[in-house]
Amino acid sequence: MATLPLAIHTAAQVRELDRHAIDDLGIAGYTLMTAAGDAALTTLRSYWPAAQRIVVLCGPGNNAGDGYVLARLARARRLDVVVIALSDPASLRGDARRAWQDFIAEGGSTRDWSDDCLENAEVIVDAIFGIGLSRNIDGAMAQCIARVNEAAAPILAIDIPSGLDADTGRILGAAIHAERTLTFLGLKQGFYLGDGPNCTGTVMFDGLEVPEAALAHAQPAALRISEDALARLLPRRRRTTHKGQQGHVLVIGGGAGMAGAARLSGEAALRVGAGLVTVATRPENVAAIVTQRPELICRGVENAADLAALIERADVIAVGPGLGLDAWAHSVANCAFHSDLPTVIDADALNLLAQSPCKSDRRILTPHPGEAGRLLGISNADVQADRIAAARAIVERYGGTVVLKGAGTLVVERDALPSICDQGNPGMASPGMGDVLTGVIAGIAAQTAELAEAARAGVLVHAMAGDMAARRGERGLLASDLFTYLPTCVNPTQRI
Repeated sequence: MATLPLAIHTAAQVRELDRHAIDDLGIAGYTLMTAAGDAALTTLRSYWPAAQRIVVLCGPGNNAGDGYVLARLARARRLDVVVIALSDPASLRGDARRAWQDFIAEGGSTRDWSDDCLENAEVIVDAIFGIGLSRNIDGAMAQCIARVNEAAAPILAIDIPSGLDADTGRILGAAIHAERTLTFLGLKQGFYLGDGPNCTGTVMFDGLEVPEAALAHAQPAALRISEDALARLLPRRRRTTHKGQQGHVLVIGGGAGMAGAARLSGEAALRVGAGLVTVATRPENVAAIVTQRPELICRGVENAADLAALIERADVIAVGPGLGLDAWAHSVANCAFHSDLPTVIDADALNLLAQSPCKSDRRILTPHPGEAGRLLGISNADVQADRIAAARAIVERYGGTVVLKGAGTLVVERDALPSICDQGNPGMASPGMGDVLTGVIAGIAAQTAELAEAARAGVLVHAMAGDMAARRGERGLLASDLFTYLPTCVNPTQRI
């Protein structure tokens, strides 16, 4: 298995890669299918080396061909292989038919589905449907998939979990929930959208020995956010540097009873290296914030006039954490929206922006799906149904760069490929985690002039720190737990 590529493709783009390999490079389709089956068996043996009884579920298309190849090679290694044909293999065509015939020629046989066919399985291989599936699964096939998901054995999906839309991540009626997915030629966009992260488990990649240059033949639909960019964006500091050269972040937030949100954002900005951080908040919050984190400058702000002097001394604004929706919040948020400074907008500030839209390219908006829906006047479900389209629509309406939070956080800017973060974990679905992300992005933006790059780096750093913190367990993870790990993530040139 190869390192995951950065490029992410639609189903049509992957089909073009496959066509290019076969028609232009002269690689036989059956050679690719054999390589896929062999790679899948190698993966199975690598992650479940003690497994002896393998159940392979084969459907009606080329994905089944990969399964028949795996089954033939597994029998040759004297594994106990049971192949369940969920459609008549005699109806297979082309390379998939040849794979079935070769399996039969070497002594293999298939069984029909039965209620007991998964008993004693130690690994289940999903080779039912591939990326060409476009209809909803229902009836007996949906019932089979439900039974597979209920089985005790781990599931290895070949190329894509059956029933998952390769482009949108939508479940087509029913879908396999795999522990691992081994995909070929290109990462599928649907892995990172919608229900994709719930279905794929750990994603692995194999290029099937197609030349690397050929794998770049099709333009990707999106890119994974890479750690490689961190070293360029956040180089080792010079020994003579001082805090005035690392940027000044102004966090505007902390309405009545919400001092903690502003404090989390402020500390996060410090933890990623901002030289100075000022928190502008309601006067009654000042003592609590300074007591908890004395390194923060904290100023009580009564109105927009008080805020104007603080904006003059700042390099980047972060507005929204714990802000509220009252008259005070309206006043200070409006002041931030119309500043010329780069501005990170989150939480209640997004809701206020939705009420009084204005446009600027010097901003980063960080909505979760509900906030994105309010920005666009659509439902949360509509946002989730096509996250990339929703993020692009926000950019068109409000300008700047959009960070659409959630599993597979998206970073979208005008005239660029979307970026997707495939790190992070469910434990990060906890209070204050978005406030920390806002501070992380603002703190990095204070150290670079590249706003979109700061957004990508901030999303990645936040996710990496969350994964480090979750080594103790995902359940019970607190937003402030990330503070221990953020400095490690923003010093890539100093990691051991």
